[in-house]
Amino acid sequence: MSQPLCRAKEIYNLPLMDLLFRAQTVHRANFDPNLVQCSKLLSIKTGGCPEDCAYCSQSARNGAELSASKLMEVQRVLAEAKRAKEAGATRYCMGAAWRSPKERDMPAVLAMIRGVKALGMETCMTLGMLDMDQALRLKDAGLDYYNHNIDTSERYYSEIITTRSFQDRLDTLDRVQAAGINVCAGGIIGMGETAEDRISMLETLAGMEVPPQSVPINMLMPMAGTPLADAPKLDPIEMVRTIATARILMPKSYVRLSAGRSGMSDELQAMCFFAGANSIFVGDTLLTAENPGEDKDAQLFARLGLRAEVLTGPAEGCAA
Repeated sequence: MSQPLCRAKEIYNLPLMDLLFRAQTVHRANFDPNLVQCSKLLSIKTGGCPEDCAYCSQSARNGAELSASKLMEVQRVLAEAKRAKEAGATRYCMGAAWRSPKERDMPAVLAMIRGVKALGMETCMTLGMLDMDQALRLKDAGLDYYNHNIDTSERYYSEIITTRSFQDRLDTLDRVQAAGINVCAGGIIGMGETAEDRISMLETLAGMEVPPQSVPINMLMPMAGTPLADAPKLDPIEMVRTIATARILMPKSYVRLSAGRSGMSDELQAMCFFAGANSIFVGDTLLTAENPGEDKDAQLFARLGLRAEVLTGPAEGCAA
């Protein structure tokens, strides 16, 4: 790690111009600054989740009016993945609103992974908590990345989720790494947490024995019916600071400008790319939230001189 974790607060609170310069310097030392990895996310099972995450419209405990669906059929998922590849996505992420996978669903999940891999795309799954056997089976099927966000700091975690602990999140990440699967783990900002909570979240991620190869930074998109539906809007500069600090603390990780882009100006997104973000989700939806469409992203990339990352061989690891 390039920076002692005790300096994370000092980094986050640098004058913004100094912070951006430092983050861009680190970014250029590890990545092509004009290349962005494009991922596509599909909800393979929506709604009815027993967890009580305060930000999520898929929780059965929240008041959001979202009907629960069954797990999608494998062939439908693969057809969607093929369309995503044709639209330029190199990574395909599949998310299910579960506390953890049930055994009856594992054969279909494994078949989805194998099918997406056969298309030549990188694969990612987010299925909730895993035991060691499940992690090993996902690895055997060829899963490149497993997404399991820690969401916020350990201090603030119980204010957002009570149905599982912060340590539960870390235990799943440990099992994923032990199985040899790359980790995608980040968090959400704008949930009423303090700057110290955001810094602590990044310290936890950077302090893992192997930091996540992918770090999604989400800005809360308040969803009607959820406890955070009326959360106050976050100062956009805090998003830039969070991304820049993540880039400096985890120089070799892909940092994804994730949920919240639909509410960001082009100028704010440009600042986030300059701060070290080099991955986005493409398409007009992220699970149940809005996202800029491919046309809008193509226009933004053209204005900024950015290019989409292209896979040059078999998928060996999810890049975002």
